[in-house]
This record gives sequence, C-alpha cells and structure tokens, in this order.
Amino acid sequence: MTYRVRFTEEAEADLLRLYEFILARDDGDWMISERAPQAIKDGIRTLELTPFTCRKAGHDSPFLRELVIPFAAAGYVALFEIDNAETATVLALRHQRESDYH
Repeated sequence: MTYRVRFTEEAEADLLRLYEFILARDDGDWMISERAPQAIKDGIRTLELTPFTCRKAGHDSPFLRELVIPFAAAGYVALFEIDNAETATVLALRHQRESDYH
C-alpha cells in the first residue's frame, strides 16, 4: 500500500524557510542548497511506504510521528500525522539543531 503524502501550509513555509537559511548560512552555496531539499524529498518518500516505522512524537496519539532525515552533520525532522490508511500529512519541518517546530 502506498500513502499519499501532503503538506500543510505551515510545512510548506518551513521548506522555504529552511532553503533560505541554507542559502544565507552557506554564502549562497548552490550545491548544498540543492542537496538539502533533495535529502528532504528522499526522506519524505519513507512516508509513502512505511510511515509507522517512524518514531512516535508523543504519548497522546500513535498517529503523530517524527521522521528523522539525515543530511550532512545534522539533518532535519518532519512532524507528521497518519490521517488514515491512505494519507499522511506533514505538519512541520525543522533543522535538527533548532529547538522546536515553529
């Protein structure tokens, strides 16, 4: 079974924020700024096939989970919810060194 993965507006804004952060931090290094979104995209593919393999984000709901996406020395974390047997929704994205989701 394949899940359809969708993004909330907040998660889409997080993608843009993270991309802009990479460009600013790495002096506009286009190579890094292109590899990071690809790493996120590749990680999100996990949600299409096996979202229940990701760690639980809390004790309240077994459907609220986090996907760790490795990249360079740190990586990213995607907060998502398994809506039903067909859909998972990415709620937020952050860099692993950020303190929390925005």
